[in-house]
Amino acid sequence: MKILMIEDDLSLINGLSYAIRKQGYELDIARTSAEADRAFENGKYDLVILDVSLPDGSGFDLCKKIRITSKVPVIFLTAADEETDIIMGLDIGGDDYITKPFKLAVLMSRINAILRRSNHFNTDAAELDSNGIRVELLKGKVYKNGALLDLTANEYKLLCMFMENPDIVLTSEQILGKLWDCKESYVDSSTLTVYIRRLRTKIEDNPSVPERIVTVRGMGYKWNV
Repeated sequence: MKILMIEDDLSLINGLSYAIRKQGYELDIARTSAEADRAFENGKYDLVILDVSLPDGSGFDLCKKIRITSKVPVIFLTAADEETDIIMGLDIGGDDYITKPFKLAVLMSRINAILRRSNHFNTDAAELDSNGIRVELLKGKVYKNGALLDLTANEYKLLCMFMENPDIVLTSEQILGKLWDCKESYVDSSTLTVYIRRLRTKIEDNPSVPERIVTVRGMGYKWNV
């Protein structure tokens, strides 16, 4: 698997490069948004590690640009640990968010977990079809009544999880455990609520009165068929 690290701190690049390659991953490095753009033009990646603060722009803006054409998983690296920054990073399509300083083993665990999940979703050879929503798992495409939807990587994974478990109540803990494989303080029910709300705006006829993803008070959520 191939990883693109977009980071301008040379000391951090040196340490992470050794650890990532030691795990057997291929690694390309970009130190600016412009270099990252060129890297995407010339190669395909399984994961992006993205610093929020870059010399020529914001990592948030770069993530939005990536999401126009790709569902590649994105891990944000940043010194900021404000809740608004974390939610923003996840809301625009980031898959994980880790603040500096961090333990190398923790980052490697996140990388391995995300790549395992990504590989699982990419190798399914089936189609999900329910409630007017159709998912082509091999292509990673989602349609509502025949119209193609624009979902982030996490919204796509969340939708697949619901559709694979019709009429089964899934607790927040079950969903978070399946999609993130970690117990960091910000990966909680509040974070999940953001994803549920955004997903509903895209798949529900009336997001204020959801009929597909329904809340089961005191228990969790379920795909209602």
